[in-house]
Amino acid sequence: MPRLRLIVCETPDELAIAMGLSAAEAGEWRFQHALLKRLKEIVLRQGITDAEVAKRAGMSRAKITAILNGDLDHVSSDLLVRILAGLGYRVRVSVARPPGRLNPWFRRVRPPRPCRRLRLRPRA
Repeated sequence: MPRLRLIVCETPDELAIAMGLSAAEAGEWRFQHALLKRLKEIVLRQGITDAEVAKRAGMSRAKITAILNGDLDHVSSDLLVRILAGLGYRVRVSVARPPGRLNPWFRRVRPPRPCRRLRLRPRA
């Protein structure tokens, strides 16, 4: 049995790099992560249940629970925006290029901090 290698990443950027995503995919990943983070903050601050969020967004409770637990598989950014709108929020998007960089994703001068790599031993 081959040895498994666990890669622990602390940010969406690190995870996107570890997975070998393109700059466009990584940008969408960051955008969805930002929306999800804000959604979780709103739900916690308002103290509402998953069922109430689902009712306001017009979705199933199971789908909302999965999203709030971080499962963004088959979840589009517009769905997250629709959930936030159902809670009475609107999303504003700003697009800008950071000063002094051609592309912030592919840095040549100073690469992003590498993910910690842990080795797992197979169970006996």
